[in-house]
Amino acid sequence: MGDGGRFVGVAERRARLAVRHRLAGAARAGAPEEVAASLVALHGSDPATVFLAVGARLADPAKTVGETERALYEDRTLVRMHGMRHTVFVFPTELTAVVHASTAVAVAARERAALVQDMAAAGAPDAVWLAEVEESTLDALGRLGRATAAELARAEPRLREQFVYAAGKRYEGVHTVATRLLRVLGVEGKVVRDRPLGSWTSGRFRWALAPGHPELETAGAQAELLRRWLLACGPATETDLKWWTRWRAADVRRALAAIGAETVRLDEGTGFVAAGDAGPVAAPAEPWAALLPALDPTAMGWQQRDWYLAPSCARCCSTAAATSARRCGGTAGWSAAGPSGPTARSSGGSWTARASDARRRPRSRRRRSGCGAGWRRPG
Repeated sequence: MGDGGRFVGVAERRARLAVRHRLAGAARAGAPEEVAASLVALHGSDPATVFLAVGARLADPAKTVGETERALYEDRTLVRMHGMRHTVFVFPTELTAVVHASTAVAVAARERAALVQDMAAAGAPDAVWLAEVEESTLDALGRLGRATAAELARAEPRLREQFVYAAGKRYEGVHTVATRLLRVLGVEGKVVRDRPLGSWTSGRFRWALAPGHPELETAGAQAELLRRWLLACGPATETDLKWWTRWRAADVRRALAAIGAETVRLDEGTGFVAAGDAGPVAAPAEPWAALLPALDPTAMGWQQRDWYLAPSCARCCSTAAATSARRCGGTAGWSAAGPSGPTARSSGGSWTARASDARRRPRSRRRRSGCGAGWRRPG
């Protein structure tokens, strides 16, 4: 890593995104696989976001649904799985081993420990029982090919059993073994979300066995993931990198050193780019515009998003308390570190159509079961 480096301003950072995130007309992609590879990952927690993010970057948007479904469910060149920040993403299949080793292994260990602890607190059977259910569930999924949680529970009835979670607390609830176990298996990379029930906007997914991948060493996988991300989204600060990966600071610094990242100067301090990527980048010659969905990777890549804003707009548009749509001279964007709303971007700037807080609904009060901790058998 160098010392200081040249200054990279807001205009050049936006120019990099126009080309590398395939927003400019000449940079549009021919297939969803190209889009995912260019962005490293597509946010997948909202099913529609995946398709809308792809469609905003295809040269022929009319192919969005058919081609994205082909990649996800037929060719399986894209995979929906848990990744950074314990969030569901869609990754190129060849990147699954890197994501699993760099990020998911540590998350999966915490998820499994939490499930065993919660079940024990409710008086549920022990970890040996859970291992038997897990093995039976994976065998059933192998036979069925793809199945919903309800279909798996018919093949393995123990998945229907329930336990009270966080008894006596405000967020007390009743969980089924199926819900929690399938989540753990997903984070562990043993199962993946397959074709949904209903249309491409549906959030009710079938499950399938995950494609096999080699087991990689953690440090090497972290270095490779960070290298790809910097090529797609750099420059970024160390704070941005820690937020996006949810790694420890020591892991981020080790990965930066391993890939020989170079330093540059940003408005907010020291930034990093991949080795050999510190040179200037020109903006696309032709005007362009793109309408991006909520949670789009271009709006969700950095913790600090003030560089999306024109200096004159920073004061009025950077507050996370904003709840109404704002536009300031055609160059403002959403800067809070929370979820982004739908965003219009263009060669003349960008603006957020709706702030993230406007998308949040007040939490409804949950009725407690009133029965305390306990293990419940169905029926």
